[in-house]
Amino acid sequence: MKHLEGVTRPQQIRALSLSTLAFTTCFAVWTIFSIIGIKIKQDLGLNETQFGILVATPILTGSISRIFLGIWTEQFGGRRVFSLLMLVTAACVFLLSYVESYAMFLVAALGVGLAGGSFIVGIAYTSYWFEKERQGTALGIFGAGNAGAAVTNFAAPFLLLALGWEQTAVVYAIVLSVVAVGFWVFSKEDPLTRSRRGQGGKATSAREQLAPLKHLQVWRFALYYFFVFGAFVALASYLPRYYVGAYDVSIAVAGSLAALYTLPASVFRALGGWMSDRYGARSIMYLTFIASLVCLFLLAYPETHYVVEGKEGQIAFSLAMPLWGVVVLTVLLGFFMSLGKAAVYKHIPVYYPENVGSVGGLVGMIGGLGGFFLPILFGAVLDLTGVWTSSYMVLFVLVAISLVWMHGAIRRMERARVPELGEERYRYLPELQEPAARYAAGKEAAGRDATGDAAPSRPGRQAEA
Repeated sequence: MKHLEGVTRPQQIRALSLSTLAFTTCFAVWTIFSIIGIKIKQDLGLNETQFGILVATPILTGSISRIFLGIWTEQFGGRRVFSLLMLVTAACVFLLSYVESYAMFLVAALGVGLAGGSFIVGIAYTSYWFEKERQGTALGIFGAGNAGAAVTNFAAPFLLLALGWEQTAVVYAIVLSVVAVGFWVFSKEDPLTRSRRGQGGKATSAREQLAPLKHLQVWRFALYYFFVFGAFVALASYLPRYYVGAYDVSIAVAGSLAALYTLPASVFRALGGWMSDRYGARSIMYLTFIASLVCLFLLAYPETHYVVEGKEGQIAFSLAMPLWGVVVLTVLLGFFMSLGKAAVYKHIPVYYPENVGSVGGLVGMIGGLGGFFLPILFGAVLDLTGVWTSSYMVLFVLVAISLVWMHGAIRRMERARVPELGEERYRYLPELQEPAARYAAGKEAAGRDATGDAAPSRPGRQAEA
């Protein structure tokens, strides 16, 4: 990486710190409807589906805009795009305080959603400051800015009670404007953009940046992110309403309990980045999906009453998840999702180092769309079934599909690279068992021991990871 020549560690730390602060602020703005939306729902008399659409609308803009913002970041540099994006979003948040009708709320929410596009801008900007072997950790630290959702869940209920939702929006707009100005003043252009401009080179065209999107591998990464990030955003927005409706707690208590989920789902992303650097991103994805399935199965089990015939007559009992159990399980779910978020984005600069913005933008867009569609689906399924735990049932199915597809792809990849692995019918978790390279070496050594010569090898096609 020639563009990193002359880059010092303090410069990397400053760039990472500023981008993480900016992203944290943007994420807090992006999820503002998770709190003020509850009050708006009460004022306008919205049903569950309408509330789900309101909460999800900012997610739609934040998701779709990512692919364009990723391209613009590679063309114009993260410093310019990040600063301008925050100022435009701050203006939209301020105008939100003047809205009165549901239709106009949806229009305003589209503008507020631009804050979500900051993720891909920061990913590209941050990755260009670090070497490959440190990118997983750096991007994990940056991604901890998801803690902005916890900031909103903690602080917004008290602002809402003290100032009303209109002035809460004004406060958010002012804070975001201050951060935008501070980022522009104290940040520097990333080394890759600075090097390209110094050499008089042209930015990569949009067509070239979008070329990797033809690979199925990219879309598989996007599905993973649909859960680990999209479902995170969906639950961060939906949990306050879930706690208020299912357990009849106040908005302040519901926000605090939801923050207990969003905090570990954000801050441990840095740990996920380090673990992906150390143990491999695929291993972390296996851990994420398997642990999430367990948590979601327990969360999805609805309150159930049983009557059995006993020796002396009928015996009635019931199974129900208490509030503290839901809180504990969501905290665990959030922790494993944070590891998965870092693991997904560890893949991108490794496989597509010249297209981090466009590939990361697509993955981020699909993942963000999970934050748009899932709250609507949660509300619709709840209206249809009347079962509060139906949202977790939806997520359980999503994780199961992702795990099966990932495992099948890895098995095909290993068999293509090392055909001898096809003989191992019980090699079910290749990333957690003996790596393919060592396995092949062991088979070759065994062939020499038996025949005095190397075991014959068969050519295999290099498959996608």
